[in-house]
Amino acid sequence: MSEKPAGADMPEEAVGSQVSPASQGSSLPDMSPMSSMSAVWQSSPPGSIYDYIKVASFALGPDGRIAQWSERAAELLGLTAHQAIGKDPVEAFVPPEYQETGHRAVADILDGREWTGLVPYRSPRSPSGHGIAEVYVMPAQDETGKRSALCIAVDVSALRGLETDLASSQAVFGQSPLGFFLFGTDLRMLRVNERFAKVFGRPAEEYRGVTPHDLLPRGEADRLAAALRQVLDSGQALTDMPLMGQTPGSTDRRRWSVSLYRLHSGSGRPIGIAGLATDVTGRRRAEQEAAGVRRNLALLNEAGARIGTSLDLETTARELLDVAVPQFCDLASVDLYQGLLSGDETPPGLADGSAELRRVAFASAVSDGPVAFGDICRVNTAEDPKPIQVGEVHRYPFNSLCAHALRTAQVRVVPGRDGSENLEFGAMLQSTLVVPMVARDTVVGLAQFSRTKGSEPFGERDRALAVELAARAAVSIDNARLYRREHERALILQRSLLPPGDPEAAGLDIACRYLPGNAATEVGGDWFDVIELPGHRTALVVGDVMGRGLRAAVAMGELRTAVRTLALLDLEPAEVLSALDEIALGLGTPGGSHAGARPGSRALARGGQAAEDSSDLTEVYLATCVYAVYDPVTRRCTFANAGHPPPVLVEPGENALLMEVPPGMPLGVGGEPFEEIEVELPDGALLALYTDGLVESRDHTLDEGLQALRSALDTPDGGNAAAGSLEDVCDHVLSTLDTHHGEDDIALLMARMQGLSAESVGDWHLPSAPQSVGRARELAREQLESWGLDGLVDTTELLVSELVTNALRYGEGEIRLRLLLDRTLVCEVWDGGLVQPRRRRARDTDEGGRGLQLVGLLSAGWGSRRTPLGKTVWFELALPDGQSSGPDSVEALLSLW
Repeated sequence: MSEKPAGADMPEEAVGSQVSPASQGSSLPDMSPMSSMSAVWQSSPPGSIYDYIKVASFALGPDGRIAQWSERAAELLGLTAHQAIGKDPVEAFVPPEYQETGHRAVADILDGREWTGLVPYRSPRSPSGHGIAEVYVMPAQDETGKRSALCIAVDVSALRGLETDLASSQAVFGQSPLGFFLFGTDLRMLRVNERFAKVFGRPAEEYRGVTPHDLLPRGEADRLAAALRQVLDSGQALTDMPLMGQTPGSTDRRRWSVSLYRLHSGSGRPIGIAGLATDVTGRRRAEQEAAGVRRNLALLNEAGARIGTSLDLETTARELLDVAVPQFCDLASVDLYQGLLSGDETPPGLADGSAELRRVAFASAVSDGPVAFGDICRVNTAEDPKPIQVGEVHRYPFNSLCAHALRTAQVRVVPGRDGSENLEFGAMLQSTLVVPMVARDTVVGLAQFSRTKGSEPFGERDRALAVELAARAAVSIDNARLYRREHERALILQRSLLPPGDPEAAGLDIACRYLPGNAATEVGGDWFDVIELPGHRTALVVGDVMGRGLRAAVAMGELRTAVRTLALLDLEPAEVLSALDEIALGLGTPGGSHAGARPGSRALARGGQAAEDSSDLTEVYLATCVYAVYDPVTRRCTFANAGHPPPVLVEPGENALLMEVPPGMPLGVGGEPFEEIEVELPDGALLALYTDGLVESRDHTLDEGLQALRSALDTPDGGNAAAGSLEDVCDHVLSTLDTHHGEDDIALLMARMQGLSAESVGDWHLPSAPQSVGRARELAREQLESWGLDGLVDTTELLVSELVTNALRYGEGEIRLRLLLDRTLVCEVWDGGLVQPRRRRARDTDEGGRGLQLVGLLSAGWGSRRTPLGKTVWFELALPDGQSSGPDSVEALLSLW
């Protein structure tokens, strides 16, 4: 073969220029000769450039035929050793049109000449059927001294690909705007590009051989070294690893984002780690700014949702601090003017910042109790280092920063101080914002926000946020103050018309509302009442005296007092209304005589006209009333009605319905009997009693109002009224119905039935025998011990013994003993006798007659009532509160003599 390639007239991309494989060099690691001698002789794949170009080798014998054939040659040229050995190489793999030139080249080689060139060969894997190989032929001798040759061949396309890859990698590595770097398997830097050198602030040539600890602070360097080792060992890439440090000659902290991946040789052996480094300091700063804005917006959104949910001044102040700590600051406090808290208006001329304030709230994320943080503004020296306690009334000195902020309504910043000035303050705080709380151009108080050492100091954005938080709280506090002032005025009127205190009853949850017609309307006659009866029963009363003015209000007060008196007599509901009817008849007559009032009032009730005799000076008082008695043990309620709108009942899971209680005639008509009905009410049922002002007005009829009331009770806020909060139900009803017509007062009483659980009731039947006295004591003792009322055992045993003994002596039939536990302990003894017990004072010489005196001395109350089959005698004991021991039974016995 000639030195000119046989395929010179082939396409340019197939022939190419002559390339010597030996010129490519080796990629062996850079190791010292002695320290790495053992590594050179290791059995792992070489991992050099030959792994990429797939070098093939074969040998020619003295006869010019193939004597040896490598597996790589078989892979490259598509001939097995069996097919190649002993064959003429030109005839074996050179196309026919190039074989003559090939024979001449082989002859020259066997004459002892070296040769390098491009040789065409048959390639079954190539789409064109042939390829171009670069061949390097080296003359050799066999064992007999005859001429032979060693040949090394590589496919030109592999060389071209390697050349392209090297050029591409060099372009990417050298021209990329990203910082590229390469680490060897010994975790030492091999190479970096110019961008990396610029990012880390050193010339590129200085990085060869450096370790992570030469680039970064110790902690960050340890992290990077661990990450490099992890990537090298696992082969899993690592992306966006944050690193922090300083560039040479700069004190600014920089942030970098580093991504790592493992490099492999052509044989797959790991040969190092490559990475990308990007300076993200500016991006991180922008992200922090954006995060701060988002955090502030979220904090304002939370403040809008949480501040002002209550119309209580102290609660609103605590809501402000709940939002601010720890999301915005580490410590905070709120001071409000004492005059606002006490209900007085602050005189405009005295708002100089030195008026009395009260600390209403304090919150801290770093301490368990109040500390003297911004409070040092209240003193000029360290003579009073004690922190202000919640609830403490104090003043800030006129020249202090806090007083200045109150006077000028301007925010003041108190920087941190050295510990030498104030150890507690200096050792803890970074800075404090003193923010006046301004609502409607009026300063109502002062908020202080502090951050501790180690936290970021307050910036302008923080200052604006603090002002906004304080302003929102100030508006809510001012609204709460105004509401409380108006509410207190309304309460004065309401308490004069309603029973004192919050209604409570055994087995009932109760809520009530009273709305006067309007400010200009005269006092009306609507009333309601909740009366506790013996046996933990409860009477619910709602009534309405017809008419307005002082006379109607007086009549209402008399009827309400009469209802309470009759209820304590334990009369049936129908009997109570009958007695009230008689009382109402006498209200308008001189001296309370009924004779003159009955005919006229009866005629008026029937639609006739009263006598228009000028000499008839009597005045007719008519009233409506509904009276109900609920027994939490039996879950039964007895109703009687005197011309009043019917009660509304809502059972769990059911729609509201009007109860079919016989309406009866209004009170004051006289002579008409009242009927009563008994209804069993399940636990959770809701009973609504009301006056006609709630359901009747000029704009709609009574039937329409009743239907609207039922609808409101059916779906308060989308649910059944029996399952909702009673206070919410009352508010929903009043907001749904037309309650602002101003024509009549409105009274609304709602009760949810809970009943007494079986565990709160002890009920036994005893025979009419002397042994029942001892058995009753045993039963009472066992029941009280099971309830944990050991302190009442002795007294209860003694009184139970007295009542059961009286039942044996004076009663008839079987004896029934019942103990009821709720807010008090009630004991009842039932028998079939009709004679009511009467308390009398025994003489010194009498052997008996002191039992009921003893019951009266030791109990909180006692009495008796009729039952359909006899009578019930009861007594009530207060539950022990852990402070008072109650009456001593021995002293009570001795006091009887």
